[in-house]
Amino acid sequence: MMTALSADGTVLAYDRFGDGPPIVMLGGAFNDRSATEPLARALAEDFTVLNPDRRGRGDSGDTAPYSVDREIEDLDALIAAAGGAASLFGYSSGGNLSLMAAASGLKITNLVLYEPPFTVNDNRPPLPGDVAEQVTALVAADRRGDAVEYYQTKVIGMPEELVVQLRDAPFRPGLEAIAHTLAYEAAIIGDLSLPTDLLASLETPTLVVCSEQTVPFLRTAAEAVAAALPNGRLRTLSGEGHAINPDATAPAIVDFLSP
Repeated sequence: MMTALSADGTVLAYDRFGDGPPIVMLGGAFNDRSATEPLARALAEDFTVLNPDRRGRGDSGDTAPYSVDREIEDLDALIAAAGGAASLFGYSSGGNLSLMAAASGLKITNLVLYEPPFTVNDNRPPLPGDVAEQVTALVAADRRGDAVEYYQTKVIGMPEELVVQLRDAPFRPGLEAIAHTLAYEAAIIGDLSLPTDLLASLETPTLVVCSEQTVPFLRTAAEAVAAALPNGRLRTLSGEGHAINPDATAPAIVDFLSP
């Protein structure tokens, strides 16, 4: 494990794999760096990969109050650790944050966005307007499990019966441990509106990846993001779902980033 120091003094933990052009990984909701590690290792044959815990997760620190700008500063510190410029891989809502980071002027050479969630043409129910507040209140009341389930049902849209079935899953304690960061995700995704002005202004070469078997609104979002970006390209992975399969995803990234 290695560390970088963000502008506000937060210590960011990351693993470094491989040798080659640098790429920084960025997970989404419920993810620490273990979620992106298999893909990071699969990319290590071709790239230097920095795979961090985002602030408030895993081995990274945290500094209150949270802001999206501070997460962008975190990425700036990681890009500096990578050599001063890097490609950026953003998974799910990590893709939303990646777009904001690129628009802020960070030295991001290329973007790879794996199913960033946006609503297009009202193709999913609107989010509650107080997601961050609800999550924060539940965590403050030491009801981390309830915070996890609130986000799973109200934001992700998981069926209630599936959420109940997953209460005893071996990974549930890990979700509860980072439940406080769900408020951070809520700040990043907002109301899930497609940021058309931001996308139209972003010249960074971008690969938008979606999966053949993913939920329809994520596929529609991927198509819309790729179409709105001046240098966007869409890649659909046959037979895959929202979970990252490194065997399918790594070759798509290598193909996109290869000269």
